[in-house]
Amino acid sequence: MLNARHLLLALLALCAAALVACGDDDDESTTTATTAQGECAEVEAPAPKDAKFDAPEIVLERGEAATAAVETSCGSFEIELDTKNSPKTANSFAFLAEQGFYDGTVFHRIAPGFVIQGGDPKGSDPQVAGSGGPGYSVTEPPAQDTTYKKGLVAMAKSAVEPPGASGSQFFVVTAPADAGLPPDYAVLGEVSEGIEVVEAIGELGDPATEQPLQTVTIDRIAISKG
Repeated sequence: MLNARHLLLALLALCAAALVACGDDDDESTTTATTAQGECAEVEAPAPKDAKFDAPEIVLERGEAATAAVETSCGSFEIELDTKNSPKTANSFAFLAEQGFYDGTVFHRIAPGFVIQGGDPKGSDPQVAGSGGPGYSVTEPPAQDTTYKKGLVAMAKSAVEPPGASGSQFFVVTAPADAGLPPDYAVLGEVSEGIEVVEAIGELGDPATEQPLQTVTIDRIAISKG
């Protein structure tokens, strides 16, 4: 039978064990979870924007090495800009990115197994998504043997615009091989890092309507040179 002294020691040991257990729970509750690459956060749709420019300033020289880091609510991916073969297209995109034009916009078109499309300042409004632009256009027809394969980034245009015309809207090919597009779309570059993020975004569309099933934001596009 335990005497009073032994009973007191046993009670103290139990209390110490309880304090340790409680301390572990507190540590777990204060751990901050991070979103992995390709894991899309639930976000609110940003308000449409209405920024306009007369023409792009020269921010990239032909052949200059440049990369665009695209930060989204699904993670980040990088585009190696084709300043050698598409200098006007790459420069216009970089100019808009440096103006913050793309910040706070969305991927308004997500066609699974085909493309994801963004860059429309009005893209968060379903009634007019796909109609917005920067107020100007540049024209730079791609090579006739251009193949729009997975990871290629090109500029979107309407059917009535000439080959190679572009404003601000761009698309990333998610088709497993060739998307089957004619050489009408100015080539911007190619995804060099983070293709898994592009793939994750590409799964968030309705195949029938090509409408996003979840808001995917472009939080920022940063241009790195050299």
